[in-house]
Amino acid sequence: MLARLAADFERFGREWPRDFATHVREAYRIDLSARYLGHALRHPFGKASGQLSLNEDQLEADRTAGVAFVVLKTVIAQDEAGARGMEAWAIHETRMRVERRAAADGREGWTVTWNGRGWDRPFEDYLALVRLAAEMTRSGTMVAVPSVKYHLPRLDETFRDPEYEFTTRRLVDAWGEDGLPLEKDFSPTLAGDALGDEQERILRWIREVPARIRAGAGTRPVRLALKLMNARFDDAFQRRMLEAASGADALVVFNRLWDSDRRVAYGGWDLSDRNLRVLAAARTLALPPLSGTGNVVTGRVALEYARRGCESVQLHTFFQLPLSEYPAAAGTRQQRALHALVFHPRDGIIAGMLDLEASGVLARRGGELRFLDLAEQRP
Repeated sequence: MLARLAADFERFGREWPRDFATHVREAYRIDLSARYLGHALRHPFGKASGQLSLNEDQLEADRTAGVAFVVLKTVIAQDEAGARGMEAWAIHETRMRVERRAAADGREGWTVTWNGRGWDRPFEDYLALVRLAAEMTRSGTMVAVPSVKYHLPRLDETFRDPEYEFTTRRLVDAWGEDGLPLEKDFSPTLAGDALGDEQERILRWIREVPARIRAGAGTRPVRLALKLMNARFDDAFQRRMLEAASGADALVVFNRLWDSDRRVAYGGWDLSDRNLRVLAAARTLALPPLSGTGNVVTGRVALEYARRGCESVQLHTFFQLPLSEYPAAAGTRQQRALHALVFHPRDGIIAGMLDLEASGVLARRGGELRFLDLAEQRP
């Protein structure tokens, strides 16, 4: 197996296969099947919401590379007149800076820094992108999911329900007949904003937002994921956030950390360390299905998220490293990233699953190792 893996790593670094998940199943008897928001995925690696998922060309490149799912750039909810309670998040994106960031223990990692927040183009343009996403999803080649930031009030304020109703209704109409998959973004910049400085306010949002989104959809079904932030509080509060999210169909755990000195959100090893620590402590909770995000830079990191209950993972930074940081000699960034995540002979997901088998953590069923068996294991 290891000799075959080394050969595949070399071969696919020169020419990326069209269907690597089928090859992995046939060659290694490893089933990489995963899930997100009820959608069956060929493997667990998806693209998180951001600047890399805001137009048709980007989505088509993701589909060609074999990315399992994509979350669209986050749109800011509005009412019928175009008013937006979260207007401050609809600012133009600046150029992203891919930077090295050292963790507290000295490990060198990567982060991406930019000052923009949400979709800053006309809402009709976003609806056109949602229609394309729906077509791609129904084709079965790649799942693509819209993302929204809705109004979030202070404790003494009411929700702006007209924003929830108008935005959700238009998204449902654009998606079409099937139930709308939707990600509600509690962004990392929200953690740094004055809105995010009170625990009970945050818990109220998490408890009440799902019902308001569903009410906005009327009789049309919505499958809702809440992308939870890393709040500026301790691990115990992160657990309270998880417990408060019972109204969601899935949770994305957790968004980037907030640097109060630089006033930017950041990733790297500090982020994955905290996320994995919180998820491990919450493993006994009865939670909706999870999708992990945060410093997924190797297949082994993805497996650590899976061992804490995550049925898929979302990446952003790893899809935009300098080309010299990928071991593949050819291909798009998406292809080079997937090549490293899957076939790296030490850090890829295949090597990691074979090691888990050797250590007795993961057993074959019907002759196969299955990624989802890790997420479904109970402590």
